[in-house]
Amino acid sequence: MLLRFSPYLREHRALLAGSTLALVLATLVKLLEPWPLKYIIDRVVPGMLDTPGYASQNGFVSLTSGELLALCSVAVVVIVALKAAFEYLATVGFALIGNRVLTEIRRDLFDHLQRLSLAFHTRVRTGDLTMRLISDVGMLKETAVTAALPLAVSLLMLVGMVTIMLVLNWQLAMLALLPLPLLWLSTQHIGKKIQTISRKQRKREGDMASIAAESLAGIRTIQAFSLEERVAEGFQGKNSKSLKEGVKAKKLAAAMERSVDLLLAMGLAIVLWFGTLQILAGRLTPGDLLVFITYLKNTFRPVRNYAKFSSRLAKATAAGERVIELLDEEPGVRHAASAERAPQFSGRVQFDHVSFRYRDNDPFVLDGFSLSVDPGMRVAITGPSGVGKSTFISLVLRFYDPEQGRVLLDGVDIRDLELTSLRKQIALVPQEILLFNTTVRDNIALGAEGEVTGEQIEAAARLANAHDFIMAMPNGYDTVVSERGTSLSAGQRQRIGIARASLRDCPILLLDEPTVGLDRTSEAVVIDAIERITAGRTSFLITHDLALASRCERILCLSHDGIPEDGEHQELMREDGLYASLWAAADCSEHKQGKMHVVAR
Repeated sequence: MLLRFSPYLREHRALLAGSTLALVLATLVKLLEPWPLKYIIDRVVPGMLDTPGYASQNGFVSLTSGELLALCSVAVVVIVALKAAFEYLATVGFALIGNRVLTEIRRDLFDHLQRLSLAFHTRVRTGDLTMRLISDVGMLKETAVTAALPLAVSLLMLVGMVTIMLVLNWQLAMLALLPLPLLWLSTQHIGKKIQTISRKQRKREGDMASIAAESLAGIRTIQAFSLEERVAEGFQGKNSKSLKEGVKAKKLAAAMERSVDLLLAMGLAIVLWFGTLQILAGRLTPGDLLVFITYLKNTFRPVRNYAKFSSRLAKATAAGERVIELLDEEPGVRHAASAERAPQFSGRVQFDHVSFRYRDNDPFVLDGFSLSVDPGMRVAITGPSGVGKSTFISLVLRFYDPEQGRVLLDGVDIRDLELTSLRKQIALVPQEILLFNTTVRDNIALGAEGEVTGEQIEAAARLANAHDFIMAMPNGYDTVVSERGTSLSAGQRQRIGIARASLRDCPILLLDEPTVGLDRTSEAVVIDAIERITAGRTSFLITHDLALASRCERILCLSHDGIPEDGEHQELMREDGLYASLWAAADCSEHKQGKMHVVAR
């Protein structure tokens, strides 16, 4: 994980160096903590400094016991103050680095998710992606400060204290450190178990986030079909399993901490036993033993901290792996290194023997499909469900690449063009209009390139027959739309989508079922807006509404056998094929005849 995220640290090298220096200085100062007490016990308490010449032999200049006591007392305060200052600087510095780095990682992860192909987003659940983006990165940020930093301090303390212990009395130091290898092996073994459980728990939490996101997004359907209990049972099942895994991880962490305490007690017992014998033999002073015991307790701190933070570190590791897994996901569709910026298109669209399927073992949705459309032509694409109508839109926008054949704009293979410059010249009015929780003005301007004026937004709204209902809102164009546009009717959302597409002013326009689900009044207004916005643009209208399709200059009726019918309305009716049969089935309804009358106006 450190190797994967190390490039982000390079931009903060100066802050990292300063924080590391503060951490080292805090560790060095902390190593001095037991020494004033050592001198008090060894020199002040026995009154040994009253002997002339003794103080100078030990680095002091004619100090009495009282003076040395005062000096040691002041030294305690100075040492603690310096340690606090350096630890503060190290903590703040590393916190800044952690927050900045992980903010950049979250930014890059979000950007990366935006660029991954539709095939990926179709395969992966949105709730799990949200969990990785928000919660997993957040856990990395928290752990970097609350767990990783204390461990780094403890490891530095380990090195410094072991060195001093070996200098003071290497035989006693070796005896004191005997339990350390056993302790480390034990924590590693339990730590791996905790990490495995934490991986499962993070995945389970991702599943829970997916269930919650899907349920809340479809709350109307859930309540309409009285599915609350069934959905709650599914969520609770995942929740209970996550609880069991969490408890199991806590039990393992608690067992690790108790093992550390027991082995630490063994080490202290060894030091007390042999240290006291050496004091009695005159080879060690009581102060030296005090320093030894203090250092020994701190020497075991890295392992104790690892036990204490093991669950959190394991979760952070699992979270980091999930973040890295996403960052390493390669986009299924991307432009080549040699791709060029798209020129200004006139709007000629060609499909050259295109074959496409969504998965390797699936049947082809389009098989050897060819089409050539002149600039400015309006083409309706219709036919039964599942014949590839929406696939057509996905291939033009290059959400997917064909398995065989080419899609060309103005004679250029779209795979040779930069994706962004390609899509900037294509406007889409999808079946489900995405509206954000912001003003109507901002929602319309979302489709524009660069800054747009209020007059341009209003002109686009008038073109889409949206101006009147917008002005009837409480704050007009500054009215805030509810999340996903639920405060607007389907027809109103559709007209805002058309206004948005109009503001893009692109040579190619794609409309996917623009009248589906609308009442007759809203449909008439939307159809009138479609007539306006498609004028002069190469337009593809994906629709089951044959009355609407008949208004186009050219109709492409796709079929399951892969052989499309191609022509204008009267021509296809004379052929008496699939289109004619679909028309007859639709036209026998009184509602459809009424719709034809509306369209004819």
